[in-house]
Amino acid sequence: MPPFQIFARYRAWQRRPGNRRQPINIFGEAIILTVGTLFPIMNPLSTAPLFLSLTARFEKKRRDRDALMACIYAFGILVLFLLLGSAIIEFFGISVPGIRIAGGLIISVLGFRMLFPAIAPDASQGATQPELEIAFTPLAMPSLAGPGSISVVVTAASQIESNHPENYSLIYAGVIIGITVTLFIAWLILRTAASMARVLGPSGIDALTRIFGFLLVAIGIQFLLTGFSDFFGLRPA
Repeated sequence: MPPFQIFARYRAWQRRPGNRRQPINIFGEAIILTVGTLFPIMNPLSTAPLFLSLTARFEKKRRDRDALMACIYAFGILVLFLLLGSAIIEFFGISVPGIRIAGGLIISVLGFRMLFPAIAPDASQGATQPELEIAFTPLAMPSLAGPGSISVVVTAASQIESNHPENYSLIYAGVIIGITVTLFIAWLILRTAASMARVLGPSGIDALTRIFGFLLVAIGIQFLLTGFSDFFGLRPA
């Protein structure tokens, strides 16, 4: 079932005599539906190897900060699109396929950088590399708050406004709490993944970085193909 279409069925169910739910039940179901729908699409388990490869050489304090900030950024992105997603899309004239294509380009570029890392400058020359900021891109967007997660919250907003005008504020609060719970789980997963750096060692981290770079290139290309096929209404063979 497409994300949050269950809200449409929920409205039809509510119209039946004797099936009117109490607000507390609606609030709880909004949280459960959000976590159950958003977590498989966000899939922080697939973000963990990326986080590990990008932060393997960071200190523990820096890894913990990046994990926390990535989840905070992702929360802000998803709540923004939940509350203003329709207005943003209409104002800029973009679409979910366009978001998928943009995300695919970002993921592909990052994958190429991981697959073919730049040679570090010689320390004797006094050159230092700038510190890489990874919390917002690529961890928060497009990994955690990617096109799939954004499409979920945008669809949720449209379903809530059309199907539950009498309880929309309560359901919005439940969805936001569901987003918070999902990202809290993602934060725990990223924190656990950081401890694997000591086990793999430098050579293992380098191998994992290149393998996941290749996978990111493949994922990015798939995002591009899906975005183009959705935009042009093409069906995969």
